[in-house]
Amino acid sequence: MIARSTPSTENQARDVAIDKAANLIEALPWLSRFHGRTVVVKYGGNAMVSEELRVRFAESIVFLHYAGLRPVVVHGGGPQISAQLDRAGVESTFTAGLRVTTDEAMDIVRMVLTGQVNREIVGLVNQHGPFAVGMSGEDANLLTARRKTVEVDGETVDLGRVGEITGVDPGAVAALLADGRVPVVSSVARADDGGVYNVNADTAASALAVALGASKLIMLTDVEGLFSDYPHNTELVSRLDVDELRALLPSLSSGMVPKMEACLHAVEGGVPQAHIIDGRLPHSLLLEVFTDQGVGTMVADAELEAALLAGNGHTPRPWRPNDTTATYTGGAQ
Repeated sequence: MIARSTPSTENQARDVAIDKAANLIEALPWLSRFHGRTVVVKYGGNAMVSEELRVRFAESIVFLHYAGLRPVVVHGGGPQISAQLDRAGVESTFTAGLRVTTDEAMDIVRMVLTGQVNREIVGLVNQHGPFAVGMSGEDANLLTARRKTVEVDGETVDLGRVGEITGVDPGAVAALLADGRVPVVSSVARADDGGVYNVNADTAASALAVALGASKLIMLTDVEGLFSDYPHNTELVSRLDVDELRALLPSLSSGMVPKMEACLHAVEGGVPQAHIIDGRLPHSLLLEVFTDQGVGTMVADAELEAALLAGNGHTPRPWRPNDTTATYTGGAQ
């Protein structure tokens, strides 16, 4: 007996298909504008520890790749580092919100970021094809850093193997992008003394976005975006320019400051758009890049953005190796 669908069922299926087609067409101008463009994505937070969200993130990165964009992933791994330090019986302390990283702790940080988290991300992406290539910030001197200190109660405090980025050499990442790969970079930097430093992943992503001449920096976080007067005001700030962000920085919570500073430094360095989006929302990355509404908070330079959105999306902006003289500050995982 042949099963036959009713006219109402056929109509419903057709309506669903039409809606899907409309959604695809909505992405058309964004596909055109960002085709061939480099997008740096900072990956962390709950999106990294939830199995379902890890899978969705990898799918989104592969979608960007197939859509003709050139994604670069920069990741940290704070929760994984803390868990491994606890298992190893290594005390983990924080000063001024930053992890004090001893030589012993640095060995574990390096192992977790480069040997565990990086390989997991690469593996998830490569389930869809031979795209992702894992590397550390110390590979090919991609990131170099100097020892970071902080002021606490008027005294200078040494944080150990915590660094602030002083240079970026993006040549190896640019070569991978030219070869059609997806670089996945862990936030460990080479030190001038021959060792390594733990550096803040937000800062690393911002510095790399500038050095690559990226069109977007997208930061996946555990919040919806920036609120101007949280918790008194829960209205999301959808867009602001660099001057507005500078004015807001002193009033922001300590957790949001490094993320928003990273966005500010990226846009000041020539990246037209920097975004803070909620990594807990499945496929939030695609919603930000390919829909008119977008999600989260965007920091933009109007002149750079106008040139970006005017078209010429098939010609990627060149990476700029001479930008390595700038200094980028930030904490560690």
